[in-house]
Amino acid sequence: MKPFVLYLTAALAAGIITAASLPCLRHFAKRFFLDKPGGLKTHSGAVPVLGGMGIFVGTLASLTLIRFTTAFPSGTLHNLRGIFIGGTLIFLLGLADDLKKPKGISIPVKLLVQAIAAGALIYYGVAIHVFTSPWVSWPLTFLWIVGLTNAFNLLDIMDGLCVSQALVCTLGLAVIALPSEYIYVNFAALALLGACLAFWPFNHAKRKIFLGDSGSTFLGFMIAALSIGTGYSERTNWGFLAPLFILAVPLFDTAFVVLARLLKGKNPLKGSNDHIALRLKKLNWPLGTILLLFAGAGLFFNILAYTLTHCCGQIALALFVFSAVALGAATLWLLHLKTE
Repeated sequence: MKPFVLYLTAALAAGIITAASLPCLRHFAKRFFLDKPGGLKTHSGAVPVLGGMGIFVGTLASLTLIRFTTAFPSGTLHNLRGIFIGGTLIFLLGLADDLKKPKGISIPVKLLVQAIAAGALIYYGVAIHVFTSPWVSWPLTFLWIVGLTNAFNLLDIMDGLCVSQALVCTLGLAVIALPSEYIYVNFAALALLGACLAFWPFNHAKRKIFLGDSGSTFLGFMIAALSIGTGYSERTNWGFLAPLFILAVPLFDTAFVVLARLLKGKNPLKGSNDHIALRLKKLNWPLGTILLLFAGAGLFFNILAYTLTHCCGQIALALFVFSAVALGAATLWLLHLKTE
């Protein structure tokens, strides 16, 4: 089959499997996996939280299907094994954390398992290869994977916020990676895109289901892994920095939350109401407006990422200066919002 047909098959298969599994998962989760209101959680009534399993099953089942119907180039399956192993570890960690709510799993244990998952990626060749020395590239890979895994988890504080960012990021990755030889990134990004699209209606339905930590951390891990698994510098020397733009919104959201907590003298690893979305909600911004703002910002920065992979050094520098000024201004504005 032609590559386009195979890519479409990967997305459709993931979407169909995810959509078919979610009603069953919701019925099962009503007994064992419930997210109850309280603290930062303002939803009404207990909501099942096994939605992440639907995305996990849909994505991996789709990639398994493609594996046995496609002649992958040499090395591709080796990389995919690392993503399968690491993604499964992260999903199981999140599932255990959901099961142990409200207390959850301790932060040191979470970081240890996330580090092991990142190590699996490195072992199978998925790492930041900008620097030739492993003493530099491996620690950076650990920080990137663990940081973004938790960044998407932090985004999961409002219906549709985490999954909409996952949609934007996977779409950006697919557009940038499709012309390249990194076939596994193409298939995995499109499978993840299809699964997220299938999950979206269930996140907003009257009888809804949440991602849970298993879903949000799995999305973060997968997108972080795929973002360092493709080439960005075929046309420009600045392209290797494109992932910073592709994932600008979750990175900025996490950095802002940490900064806001530190300025208040709070532990940045503890939950609080300093999230950007929660600040806007306190100003009576409608949920739809907040989602559109986050999605629009994500799309804008993904366009900048695509531009960065095709532009000269002067334009690349201008993009960085503009982004730094814009994000700095946004930080100052958000910090001075009267939300108390």
